[in-house]
Amino acid sequence: MSGTSLSHSDYVAGLFHRHYEWLCRRLMRHLDSPASVEDIASETFAQLLASPNLAPIREPRALLTTIAHRLLYQFWRRRDLERHYLNGLPDDLELHSHSPENRAQVIEALQAVDAALDRLPSKVKATFLLSQINGLTHPQIANELGICQRSVSDYINTAFSRCLKAPPLLRAGNGAIGARRIPITTAPPMTKRPS
Repeated sequence: MSGTSLSHSDYVAGLFHRHYEWLCRRLMRHLDSPASVEDIASETFAQLLASPNLAPIREPRALLTTIAHRLLYQFWRRRDLERHYLNGLPDDLELHSHSPENRAQVIEALQAVDAALDRLPSKVKATFLLSQINGLTHPQIANELGICQRSVSDYINTAFSRCLKAPPLLRAGNGAIGARRIPITTAPPMTKRPS
């Protein structure tokens, strides 16, 4: 290990010792679980440690808060995806009949789809979600977004294509989403995150 990387890790370790408890107390305002708070606070410092050539920070608490809030939003997004998946299961499907590993695979696949859709232009994403979540027809979507039906079709194809480029876990028959045959239209509408 070079002297530079040692001083970098020493610098981050010093930040950790001075600000970790403060960051945990700050995160407790948003989370009920002490384990989740500790995970997010630790990941905040891990990201600092992984950043190359970290210059001395004038306002370390501001930077730590920014990183922690980004991680907090990712945490809420993962939790929302998991909740929507579980709520979208048909009533007659016994949740206990599926292993925790299988549920974790499905949640991971949903996160990959969510990440793939996030990189799409807003109109393409909106078109796909109106079609798949709200169940609107192509003419209804065209009217809602003020675009032609041909664009609706193109946008939906683009979104599906992006989803197909996601990890193989998403493809039908691999024991995750495809094994359940649950249409995406069963997912309830997204709810706002707690403030």
